[in-house]
Amino acid sequence: MNPRSSNSTLPKPGRSVYGLATAVVLVLIPVVVLVGGDQLQAFLNFGAGVLSLVCLTCSVIWGLVAQDRLILNTRQRILAQGVHRVTAVGSIAFLVVHITVKLALEHTVLIAALIPFSLGVKGSAGLIGLGSLAALLMIFVGITGALRNQFAAPAEVAARWRAMHMLAYPALCAALIHGLYAGRAAKPFFMVSYELCLAGVMAALALRACGARLLHLDLSAN
Repeated sequence: MNPRSSNSTLPKPGRSVYGLATAVVLVLIPVVVLVGGDQLQAFLNFGAGVLSLVCLTCSVIWGLVAQDRLILNTRQRILAQGVHRVTAVGSIAFLVVHITVKLALEHTVLIAALIPFSLGVKGSAGLIGLGSLAALLMIFVGITGALRNQFAAPAEVAARWRAMHMLAYPALCAALIHGLYAGRAAKPFFMVSYELCLAGVMAALALRACGARLLHLDLSAN
């Protein structure tokens, strides 16, 4: 019997090097932000959070697109999965920048970043809590996503992995609310960006639901 072929496009050594390089970059980000000086921190103060949210949205959308089996062929799904992973890493990278800048500028405290709602659930404390909740969910989804092969079998374990990966949706919702209402009032450009993020995710979810329905009908007919 032939061994089951792997669907991965990267050999294991390449995957390990990629994961190690990603971890090193994420660890070095706070160092670069802290030694970059006031001007760099002021610049990142207003942009890193938005970029993290945009990357998170793109990751969710491309993750949904990569599951389509009616329109996309295998090569296109692999490409979509690649974009999904890259934007997921980008969202976490900008998240680390965002948290580091906020701590460096003393806009919040470390315990608020580590423990959601540790400062309270009302007003600005609650909004910060939503941001830290979104951050923890994003990191959890990112780690479990990187360990996808460890949850490939049996079917019960794979189902649990999918349930864990779907935590990206509440993470996105919490991040949207945090981005809109925490800190200073968002400018119209950012309001439009957030609305487009939400519309994009809803469209991707609708497309996936339609595709799943059509596939189910096709299988039933056969």
